[in-house]
Amino acid sequence: MSLNLTAQDKATLRTAAFGAVTLLAAADAAGSPHKAATAGSLALYSSTGPIGHVLAAKTKDITLEGKSVAAIADHVLPALTAAMGLLKQQDAAEADNFRGIVLIAVEAAAVAHKGAASPTAAEMTRKITTALDAA
Repeated sequence: MSLNLTAQDKATLRTAAFGAVTLLAAADAAGSPHKAATAGSLALYSSTGPIGHVLAAKTKDITLEGKSVAAIADHVLPALTAAMGLLKQQDAAEADNFRGIVLIAVEAAAVAHKGAASPTAAEMTRKITTALDAA
């Protein structure tokens, strides 16, 4: 089965994936947020398949608004659930691929500066995983 994604669907996928990395970087601001963001983004850009093409597209449709971690989470966590829901409707294998890609990026971001996730990063990872699995 192939994916038939609208422009809005693709924007949701990008917002969800890059938003998850942004949440990790913001949640561990006392560490090295720029290293976390770089490691997570590189992991997303390294993904393959139809999802990899969506995430690698050079667009300006990623919307990550908020001046606090809570405000960003209010936007990103529902986007993660929505992304999984729309992918599950079209292709369960691609939904699993997306989930795996996001979790690898989150792990890369979480361990970017010290080699181990901080308690704050671990808790944010749990919230991201919960949002992915809620669909």
